[in-house]
Amino acid sequence: MTDDTRVRSEHHHGSHRGLLDAAPRTTLPARVQAIVVPTVRPPRAMQHAIGLAAALGCVLVALCSRKHTSAFKVALLAAAAGVEVLAIDVDDLPSRLLPAFRTSDWLRDPRFTRRSDLSLKRNLGLLLARVARWERIVFLDDDIEVPDHRDLSRAAALTDDYAGVGLKIEGYPDNSVVCHAYREAGGAQEMFVGGGALAVHAGSTSSFFPNIYNEDWFFLLGDQRLRRTTVTGTAWQQPYDPFDVEERARAQEWGDVLAEGLFWLLDEGRPLKDANACYWADYLAKRKRFIVETIELTRSTEPDPARKARKLRSLAAALGRSRSLQPQRCEDYVEAWRKDRSVWQRHLDHHEQHAPRESDLGKVIAHLGLTHVTTYL
Repeated sequence: MTDDTRVRSEHHHGSHRGLLDAAPRTTLPARVQAIVVPTVRPPRAMQHAIGLAAALGCVLVALCSRKHTSAFKVALLAAAAGVEVLAIDVDDLPSRLLPAFRTSDWLRDPRFTRRSDLSLKRNLGLLLARVARWERIVFLDDDIEVPDHRDLSRAAALTDDYAGVGLKIEGYPDNSVVCHAYREAGGAQEMFVGGGALAVHAGSTSSFFPNIYNEDWFFLLGDQRLRRTTVTGTAWQQPYDPFDVEERARAQEWGDVLAEGLFWLLDEGRPLKDANACYWADYLAKRKRFIVETIELTRSTEPDPARKARKLRSLAAALGRSRSLQPQRCEDYVEAWRKDRSVWQRHLDHHEQHAPRESDLGKVIAHLGLTHVTTYL
């Protein structure tokens, strides 16, 4: 199926590529000071990131949680490869290491409960970088591979001019459950920059990752528009089944609505301040119609009965959650996110002011009060 023959919905923007800057054709590489990997998988899933850190001569920060992973075992693997590593069990962080965000108050509502600790880990990576005085870091998910490690150096070099430099994701597409179903049904659906392979200038950014699906899109936003963002190089996403559990679609819907709704505004050249309750009422109606369209397309195009059933259950879960969302709550969340950006900036400023003067990881660990840490330095 070619792009020309794909279905296009008037209720959904399948691409936000027009918001991105074109990357320079030639880029001199720059030093990556750390690769930050949030991980929940068994330690062997870190082997690729360890290889990249060895090739780049940088620190590997492994942020570990849940029963399948082990900071100690990850550190052993890194040490065997001669890689400087900081492996942290995030299940035992000091209580005030990260600030209390207004946006996290939504998690008290069962409709918005989020089991993922991905945002926490990425924010911890930003804080570590600021205290350690690292400038250029790369966020890399543990299910993504980078064939050419020099792509990370070239992406890092661009962070002096761009708020985020993503790698183009090949292999399995990086989308929400609803957008996966839309693409597989013939819809025109592209990918945007994601935190799974993202270079940032940690020494200058004041953005944070809110605890919501599409947290990386929020990270790239400024107060009124997308901060300068570009794409260079290539990364590969390992395949998975987005329709294996319907709860995934239900849990993603709140973040997908907010992010897609804000980016719809930006696509139209409008500022984020236009995202008031009236706007959200209109957008939520579009979103529900889009999911219904995707359900109808899936019924008519998916040949595998079992996979069709899984898709339809996931789409029904997303539609049910979307119907429960209220325009005023959307407006309130965006306002809370704006205030949280200031909270995060003050938090970074405080730690930077009291951080060790030299980039000594032992002193960084002590400053942050990290106890469940395994290192090979």
